[in-house]
Amino acid sequence: MAANAEFNWDNVDVKKKWDAFTKFGAATATEMTGKNFDKWLKDAGVLDNKTITGTMTGIAFSKVTGPKKKATFDETKKVLAFVAEDRAKKSQKSIQDELDAITEKLAKLEAPSVGGAAKTNAGGVYSRLTDHTKYTGAHKERFDAEGKGKGKSGRDDTAENTGYVGAYKNKDTYDKAHGK
Repeated sequence: MAANAEFNWDNVDVKKKWDAFTKFGAATATEMTGKNFDKWLKDAGVLDNKTITGTMTGIAFSKVTGPKKKATFDETKKVLAFVAEDRAKKSQKSIQDELDAITEKLAKLEAPSVGGAAKTNAGGVYSRLTDHTKYTGAHKERFDAEGKGKGKSGRDDTAENTGYVGAYKNKDTYDKAHGK
């Protein structure tokens, strides 16, 4: 049975890496979930969807953990042994050789990768939102013809205390018309 196979788990600094992947996504986790186990194998290049698939690792994980769905450090060793057994069936190598190869790959990892995370590109959004020529209504009145903001005069309706009504267009024309 593959779960009894030996490998140099303790000679390699795997415990720190196991802790890093256990805590990935949950800073206080003390047991590894199946999702984190798959991420660990995928980052190491063990899970390649050809010789070892997520379904295979899920089955191996469930065999060991049962309904609790989380594995301790020692249980993770057993899960890896089942994964090595599945991989050995396809590669015609011994289970021990596969365990050594998997352990070597896992030992090379430092921490979980987040390289696949999407980068935000808001350049198009900002240029579209700050283009004054696309503003309408009252917002359009806040900018002059060159696109510079008018400041407070663009935001406030300032009252002109000239004695004329607001829409009167012939301000200061009386004196010119009557010769004063």
